[in-house]
Amino acid sequence: MNNFERWMLPDGVEEILPDEAHQIEILRRQILDLFSLWGYDLVFPPMLEFTESLLIGLGQDLDLNTFKVVDQLSGRSMGIHADMTPQAARMDAHSLKREGVSRLCYSGHVLYTRPKSALATRTPFQVGVELFGEAGIEADIEIISLLLQTLKKAELADLCIDLGHVAIYRTLTKAAGLNQEQENTLFNLLQAKAITDIRDWIEANVVDSKAKRWFSELPKLSGASNVIGSARTIFADAPANVAKALDELEHIADVIGERYPEAQLYFDLSELRGYHYHTGAVFAAFAAGIGNEIASGGRYDHVGEVFGRSNRPATGFTADLVALKRLGQPRCDMRNGIFAPLSQHLKFWSTVQNLREQGERLIVGFDGQKLPKEFQNCDRKLIERDDAFVVEPLT
Repeated sequence: MNNFERWMLPDGVEEILPDEAHQIEILRRQILDLFSLWGYDLVFPPMLEFTESLLIGLGQDLDLNTFKVVDQLSGRSMGIHADMTPQAARMDAHSLKREGVSRLCYSGHVLYTRPKSALATRTPFQVGVELFGEAGIEADIEIISLLLQTLKKAELADLCIDLGHVAIYRTLTKAAGLNQEQENTLFNLLQAKAITDIRDWIEANVVDSKAKRWFSELPKLSGASNVIGSARTIFADAPANVAKALDELEHIADVIGERYPEAQLYFDLSELRGYHYHTGAVFAAFAAGIGNEIASGGRYDHVGEVFGRSNRPATGFTADLVALKRLGQPRCDMRNGIFAPLSQHLKFWSTVQNLREQGERLIVGFDGQKLPKEFQNCDRKLIERDDAFVVEPLT
C-alpha cells in the first residue's frame, strides 16, 4: 500500500472539515430547537444493538443495508444502525412506556452497507422525529408540517413534497388475488417505472379485467392535484380502502396547502418507498441538484407490535442534515474571534476567561506566535497596555 492509498477513505465515506462542520452543527442545533418547540423530546439511540431488535419489523431492505458484527462479550450478532426509526420505536415500547401520544426526536450518523446512488454517502447524518400513539390523519399532517418547517429552517429555495399512500397498492393486490411473490415482483417493476415490463407482466399474471386496468393505470397516476380526481375515476370499482386512502391524501394536501402555500405538492400513487413496513401515507422531500430524496417518512402503525406493544400507531420522518445544509445554504457563518499572544502577565488568564464567558471566541497563541493564522478566523487581537489588556481590531 503506497502513502496515497493509506489515506484514502472507503467509497461512499466522507469527512467533513472545520468550516462546514461548524455550519452543519449550528443548523443541527437550530433544527433540534425547532423540534423541541413542537414538543419532541430528544433521545440518543445507541450506535449498535443486537440485530434481533435493530432489524425487526422494517423489512429486508434495512437488513441488507446494515453492517453486522459479532459481539465479543456475548457472541451474538449486532448491527450498526442504518436507521434510527426502529430504535425510537423500541424506546417508546420498552424504555419509556408512555401512555397516549409520545413525541421523540434524534440526530446522528447512520451507516449504510451501500449508497443509495452512485455519488451518495454511506454515512449520512440524520435528523428525525417520530410520533407515537395517534392513529388520526392529524398526526400525519403534523409530521409533514414539521418537515416543511425543517426545510424552511435550512432555507431551501423550493419546498417540494411528494405524497403517496401504500394502502392503495396493498388493497389492489389483495383484491386481485396476487400471491406474495407476484406482489413483490410487480412492486419492483413499479419502483423501476418499467412501463413496458409492467404491461407485459400484467398480461401474463393478472386474469381479472378490472385488476388489469387498475395496475395498468397506477404508474400513470403521478403529478399535481388532478391526480386524485383521476384516481377516483380509475378506482371507482376498487375496494373501499382505496377511496379512504385517496380521501386521506386529499385532506393532507388541503391542509398543507393552506398552511404552506409556497410548498409544491406532488402525488405519485405508484411510489411505494418503505412499502414493506409503512402502512399509510408516505412522503418525501426533494430539491434541485440532488437525485435522491433529502427527507422521507410516513406512517408505520405495525412496528409497535413487533416490540410487544400492539395498538401503538406511529408516523415520522428522517432528513439528511448535510444535504439540507449544502442545498439550503442557511446562515451559519462562523463567528470571528480574538487572538491573544501568550503572556505571563498575572491578569492574562483572568482576562481571557472573562472574554470567553462573555461569549467571545478567543484563541491563545503559543510561544513565538504573534499573529493568528488565516484559518483561525480572528479579526481582533488582545493587546497588553498600561498593565491591563484591551481588545483592538487586527490590522
